[in-house]
Amino acid sequence: MADEQRMQIGEVADRTGLSLRTIRHYEEVGLVVPSARTKGGFRLYTAADVDRLMVIRRMKPLDFSLEEMRDLLSITDRLASDRPLPDAERERLRERLDAYRKIADARCETLRAQLMAAEDFAATLRRRLDPRN
Repeated sequence: MADEQRMQIGEVADRTGLSLRTIRHYEEVGLVVPSARTKGGFRLYTAADVDRLMVIRRMKPLDFSLEEMRDLLSITDRLASDRPLPDAERERLRERLDAYRKIADARCETLRAQLMAAEDFAATLRRRLDPRN
């Protein structure tokens, strides 16, 4: 892989919208590992690392735990691996991945309902502030 395809942590933070501290935390808990380091010890990330961080970032607002994130990433890593998987294992992994999709769908629906309630409340406040009332 050419060096120009590797990014330092600051560029990764810009691309993902995550703070440096958050990226380092995800490294500490084993969710993402820099693909390489410079001779000076600076972390280097690839586009695949950025994609992994974006998965984590998207799971966070849906209240997935670090353990659930770790499990989901393990599933996707194994499914994307070049190593052949027995059909039964591939099917089991796909079923686990689908379970996460169902959880995400349900949590999105809950958030939609909360957003509708919040918008209704904000509209109520705007009506109360309307000088014509």
